[in-house]
Amino acid sequence: MSKAVKYAERAVTIAAQGAWSVFERLNRISPNASFTPKWSDKPLLKSYQKEKPPLGWPRTTDSLCPKCVPEIRQQIIDGKLPHEILLNEKVGEIKAQIIERNGEILMVKDCPKHGHFEDVMSIDTEFFRHLEEVFPGRDIRAHNDEKLHNHGTSTVTHGRGSVLTIDLTNRCNMMCDPCFMDANQVGFVHELTWDEIKTMLDNAITIKPRRQMSVQFSGGEPTLSPYFLDAVAYARKVGYNSVQAATNGIEFAKSKEFSKAAAEAGLRYAYLQFDGIGNAANSHRKVGNLFDVKLQAIHNLHEAGVDIVPVTTIINGINNEQVGRIIQFALDNPKRINFISFQPVSFTGRDEAVTDERRAAQRYTLSHMAHDVKNQTGLGEPTRDWFPISFMSTFSDWADLVHGPNHDWGQLSCGCHPNCGIGMALMIDKETKEAVPVTAFLNADRLAKDVAKINDASRGKFLSIVGVTLALLRNYDPTKSPTHFKIVDLLAKFDKCFGATGRKYGKVTADRTMADIEQRRNDRWNFLFIAGMWFQDLFNYDFRRTEQCIIPYATQEGEISFCAYNTGVGWRNIIEKMHMTSTLTKWYDEHGRHEIFAGGKKVGMGGAEHTLVLNDEHVHAAANDTFEKSGIAKNSREEKIRARDAKMKQDAENAQMAKLYREHVLGEKPVEGLVSINSIAPAKPVAAPSEEPVMGD
Repeated sequence: MSKAVKYAERAVTIAAQGAWSVFERLNRISPNASFTPKWSDKPLLKSYQKEKPPLGWPRTTDSLCPKCVPEIRQQIIDGKLPHEILLNEKVGEIKAQIIERNGEILMVKDCPKHGHFEDVMSIDTEFFRHLEEVFPGRDIRAHNDEKLHNHGTSTVTHGRGSVLTIDLTNRCNMMCDPCFMDANQVGFVHELTWDEIKTMLDNAITIKPRRQMSVQFSGGEPTLSPYFLDAVAYARKVGYNSVQAATNGIEFAKSKEFSKAAAEAGLRYAYLQFDGIGNAANSHRKVGNLFDVKLQAIHNLHEAGVDIVPVTTIINGINNEQVGRIIQFALDNPKRINFISFQPVSFTGRDEAVTDERRAAQRYTLSHMAHDVKNQTGLGEPTRDWFPISFMSTFSDWADLVHGPNHDWGQLSCGCHPNCGIGMALMIDKETKEAVPVTAFLNADRLAKDVAKINDASRGKFLSIVGVTLALLRNYDPTKSPTHFKIVDLLAKFDKCFGATGRKYGKVTADRTMADIEQRRNDRWNFLFIAGMWFQDLFNYDFRRTEQCIIPYATQEGEISFCAYNTGVGWRNIIEKMHMTSTLTKWYDEHGRHEIFAGGKKVGMGGAEHTLVLNDEHVHAAANDTFEKSGIAKNSREEKIRARDAKMKQDAENAQMAKLYREHVLGEKPVEGLVSINSIAPAKPVAAPSEEPVMGD
């Protein structure tokens, strides 16, 4: 597009500035009261009515002792304490301070029994400040939720979340390290029945505000559940228009037919475990051809009509160099990838007993991620282009206003704590692959404040759309947008996201067809959203984050915050044991053993057919060898082996000292025929948990 057109558009934005000034003055006159939508029993919140948790620093919050909690949890699992203690007492809770020290933000806390703990929350104080300053506030308080939200101090109190997570099974066909749930190692099977799945989905839509538009089936590996396809279809039937699967992709890579069946059942997104580019970058997962599996899964799923979200657990020293490479992969394949989710490591599940040395070496925060994106790709200024995920809730509020009081579901609203998740959007030209951060040409901070003023006035649909159009134009700089991007593209992308005008972009409802999918995909512009979601562990746990969780788990004991379930007091361990399906021995006798890919075993796929664009240098790069050089254990498996070897060495030394004491102090004579402790051959290595292909009781 010529410079003349860009300058003509600049004139339009200047005119919009003047029109906005008039509109905003008139809009302040006699604002309307907020209406109560069909999906809530409480009215929409105005911006000044939104609550905020304590922010800034130094501040005090409620946290947990990393040593007390596992001890008490084990007592509950062993039946020595009732699980109701979690509802009535502040189990393992201690105060924590969030402070600044040497240019970093830290959480520090002290337990009377176990002493001092501290961990880094951000390596960039200005970035941390920016995220908290633009946080718009909490969502509507949850109501009609007493039966499902009753978990003591871990109770979710605000909003209705954005993604409901349901673990269909704790069985998995991999043996990953790290693993949130320690899959295949707990000695029993916890797998939901069909009636339990339906009940959880039915219960979820009784809570107000009803804005839980997405449901994600997880595990273990959800595709191993015999009810996976039925669960997807039922979720679409009861009203969820975004049904997702958190998957390693193995079953989808092995079968085009299975991928097609999932799409026909209503699967819209595959949250695909994706740790890096090339098999070497995925080698810590112990599957010989895991990257090839990912590529084939992407091919099969996209061909079937399912969108793919690569999900990367980032561990410092293991795959942090892959951040830029994964983004480059998305930039090279803009017609296949429009969302990336990075998840800085949470030391929980298989890693809960991490040593202080490894935790300090591997800790990776959202601030690390923002700087790695800038340093590895040249894209994104941390304090200009990254915002808390909850920043988007202002725009969701506007869409709720425009859709009116009779809409059955509220808009997706990511009202999580600003320390939980961040995002940056890139606008990518699918034809030229030019990419520019949206906030480089759109003043997002001022735009959000403008939209909040529109929301607070609570006008009708027409005036609300007019107001947002003027706000978009006055905050848009066409000279900094992608070369071929136009004002009409900006307005269309915004409308497509929120469905405000009723224009047809391709349906996303349960009756959508492949034609609808193709219509949405044919848009020239890919709005690539790069998200970072940092789940808590016991070392940085903050109950202010837990109470406004947007990704609760549906369980037999109600809906529980993601972090309270996987970390925190560890509801997962307790509930899965309470509702255990069977022991492994019994399960194997009745169902046989499913195949597990570990110890370098390769997945058979019958040939690769993908047409994805790959960077050859990235594909063939060697694995990160940081921990081989440092001498620090790189995972829980190595820590267990080192601890075992250290114990054996100590036992041998103790035995030798005891022998010398008896001989030289007590005067005892050596017993003939006994072998010297030093002549005993070293024990054979024990099979590492992440390499053992069979689950044990």
